[in-house]
Amino acid sequence: MTEPLLRIENVRKEFPTQRREVIHAVDGVSLEVGRGETLGLVGETGCGKSTLARCVARLYDVTSGSVWFDGRDITGLSRRELRPVRREIQVIFQDPYSSLNPRRRVGSIIGDPFAIHGIAGGSERKQKVQELMELVGLNPEHYNRFPAEFSGGQRQRIGVARALALRPKLVICDEPVSALDVSIQAQIINLLADLQREFDLTYVFITHDLSVVRHVSDRIAVMYLGKIVELAPTADLFGETRHPYTRALLSALPVADPDTADSREQIILAGDIPSATAPPSGCRFHTRCPKARPDCAAEEPPLEPVLADGPEHRTACFFPLTVGEDLASAVPEPAS
Repeated sequence: MTEPLLRIENVRKEFPTQRREVIHAVDGVSLEVGRGETLGLVGETGCGKSTLARCVARLYDVTSGSVWFDGRDITGLSRRELRPVRREIQVIFQDPYSSLNPRRRVGSIIGDPFAIHGIAGGSERKQKVQELMELVGLNPEHYNRFPAEFSGGQRQRIGVARALALRPKLVICDEPVSALDVSIQAQIINLLADLQREFDLTYVFITHDLSVVRHVSDRIAVMYLGKIVELAPTADLFGETRHPYTRALLSALPVADPDTADSREQIILAGDIPSATAPPSGCRFHTRCPKARPDCAAEEPPLEPVLADGPEHRTACFFPLTVGEDLASAVPEPAS
């Protein structure tokens, strides 16, 4: 088998607080991303998606575990050793209004990677920047404009151009369309798809919107409170959902047809997401799960194939859902 471009092994990231507590932002995550693949990473706000992405890009140092990129362990590399690696891993950030320096011209923002890595200067750099602007659908003549002179969608195109400047192998898209209007979202998603085909890019696409990730991802990983609870090819995740949390997320998707919306399964989760400073024992989801049993609080379920699923579809649940099972009417079993 071909070596995956990215391999994450049991990565943990903890943040100390002023109250001498520890936030378990990412807690023992293992993933692989193949070359040319798009892996969607979804979950509620605060589940650890963006923290995991920053660990992959080495914007955060991991507390434990390892990150392998292109066959090399980059976990313990120094800033100097990371310099060539950073050319291969780039990030498109969520908010196009705060990720661009408002006091700098667009040409300088997009041209920074060339300057930092000593690749091009002067007129050559300007030419490369204008080629990038044209590539992402911006007018090259707007090279000297400031970010404030562009719309939100155009600003995100600037962010895409900056990320692609050095022709990276891996691009981490951290909710790149969540701050944009729906019509603009489609344009950016189509742009990213076109660029992936043209430059053979690998994406980790982070979002809380399953309707978006469904259209862009080859596989989807669902996170809850710092852990992966289900990992599957996109068609399997939507067609044969196994984890109750994933089913609850899917039930919240908007449906255009009013008749279908009224008749479909409605799952309302009880309570709030627990604190990451004191996560529940056993399965992290058992405090809100309609199918919870005493075993769920006593032991953590492994992420592995369940029922008749193949090795590509893994679920961390002792009582996985069967196709067509009604989760909305399930009642948790009290502890004895």
